[in-house]
Amino acid sequence: MTLFVLLQTYAQNNIMPGSSAMWLVFIALTIVSMIVSKSVESKFKKYSNIETSRRQTGCQVAEQMLHDNDIHDVTVRMVNGTLTDHYNPANKTLNLSKDVYYGTSVAAAAVAAHECGHAVQHATGYAPLSLRSALVPVVNFASKYVSWVLLAGLLLVRTFPSLLLIGIVLFAVSTLFSLVTLPVEINASRRALVWIRQHDITSATTHRYAESALRSAAYTYVMAALTSLATLLYYVMIYMGNNRR
Repeated sequence: MTLFVLLQTYAQNNIMPGSSAMWLVFIALTIVSMIVSKSVESKFKKYSNIETSRRQTGCQVAEQMLHDNDIHDVTVRMVNGTLTDHYNPANKTLNLSKDVYYGTSVAAAAVAAHECGHAVQHATGYAPLSLRSALVPVVNFASKYVSWVLLAGLLLVRTFPSLLLIGIVLFAVSTLFSLVTLPVEINASRRALVWIRQHDITSATTHRYAESALRSAAYTYVMAALTSLATLLYYVMIYMGNNRR
């Protein structure tokens, strides 16, 4: 446990000694998040061994889906790592991990099509994606300072409560980002599943595997949003509880 976590725990326990219920919520969310994460890893590993109907690589799937949506200014490229796949709207690159880029499995096709879903969102001006992109620089700024501002706010909440309020505002930006991410990810998966089924990338048998993989991945974003929201509410409770004194 780091010094920061120790100090923050000490501050929280001294300000809200009766907050055991919230800690139980955090423990429950952590356990469920771990289960969801393991499920995602397990499913992608399993579905990485199941070939698609046409045995196209993830790169080919991505390029075809981009072409079919009349998108010609997005570059598909390979990046290092596992499950590091992402679409970058800033430079219009669709970045696929090695296993997805060269893979011909259901998992590779599903991930590649999902990331293309983001490219389609960008090309069509999908509002939640535009909002998330606009929040990125704000979130990057807030993330640099939010932990230390919150810690200082907790330690000084009785003498300088406004500092905690500033920390809450900074943390709220990250929570908003997590919430906005949910419709973005779910919509991208829907676009992906419709397209791969219409173009016979998956068969009637293997399509449910693609659905299962993307649904599990979506749950990770749901858990991240719930955890962020619960944490935000906890800090708000601390701030409001101090003001009642």
